[in-house]
Amino acid sequence: MRPDDIVRLTHMRDAAASALRFIGGRKRADLDCDEMLLFALVRAVEVIGEAAAKVSVEGRTGVPDIRWAAIVGMRNRLVHAYFDVDRDILWATVTDELPHLKDRLSRTLD
Repeated sequence: MRPDDIVRLTHMRDAAASALRFIGGRKRADLDCDEMLLFALVRAVEVIGEAAAKVSVEGRTGVPDIRWAAIVGMRNRLVHAYFDVDRDILWATVTDELPHLKDRLSRTLD
């Protein structure tokens, strides 16, 4: 794998790990009343998507079970429709998808 792909995958893994730390001991309802949590999760998912967009075709091919287009698409949605973030989708992404993504990236990087 190219060195710059390793850097991007590391950024993705680290941002996923941060998001998972942010939600520790939290509930979905916390997104409605904790502006800092909302901003932190949005930013973490944006970083994951931005890094994913920079992974080469060869790097993506090396990890075909990652949903690259969905990750980049979510980043684009958060960046360009920042005024209309669906908090349920954001919460589901962080709680349901990021643990698997983080684990997959960790295995790839090891």
